Amino acid sequence: MFQNSDIAKLIIRLSLGVMMLFHGVEKIINGISGVKHLTTNAGLPEFLAYGIYLGEVVVPIFIILGLYARVASVLLALNMLMAIFLAYGGALFALGKHGAPVIELPFFYLVLCISVFLLGSGRYSVNAK
Repeated sequence: MFQNSDIAKLIIRLSLGVMMLFHGVEKIINGISGVKHLTTNAGLPEFLAYGIYLGEVVVPIFIILGLYARVASVLLALNMLMAIFLAYGGALFALGKHGAPVIELPFFYLVLCISVFLLGSGRYSVNAK
């Protein structure tokens, strides 16, 4: 009776896209000096840090709209993998002060990206079929 996978897909897409977009807007307002620092400390070229604007502003808009959501979710998943690698490095299994893994939030976004990739964008999207 209450089974509508297209509404569930919409909820997942909106949750992932809107919450990630908040991260992107914060970086537009406050800059990406922290990301540049993490990137250069990892031995990567500084210009790669500017990919954060693509990964946290443009891609979430595509996911929200359901416009090439599968491709966008892969790009965001790569963004999350880089965030986990750069910010947490070898501390992947470390626990925070409340007992949760320190990578909890970026890992959760990564899982949502994988879900969008596997499920697709559903009926309520710009390029619905």
